[in-house]
Amino acid sequence: MSPIVTVQDAVTAFADWIEPTAAELDAIEQELPAILADVDLLDAQIITLDRTPSELDARRIRRAHRRVLAERRALANRTTEATGGAA
Repeated sequence: MSPIVTVQDAVTAFADWIEPTAAELDAIEQELPAILADVDLLDAQIITLDRTPSELDARRIRRAHRRVLAERRALANRTTEATGGAA
């Protein structure tokens, strides 16, 4: 029989000394409004999973979807302005 050995890198991949860089944190902060808009859309969709959506539910989903699109557009525009090029 041979012993089972784990890969050390996989076990310690999330050690305390491995932190995100400042650039990664800035990127997350830039994307946060789009991420939160996606979460709101998912919340609105999850509410309607076990029932027939009412008119209020449909409005909530449409509003959340519009917010997702607006945040993604704003993120794309910020990214384009930061890089100085056209998308």
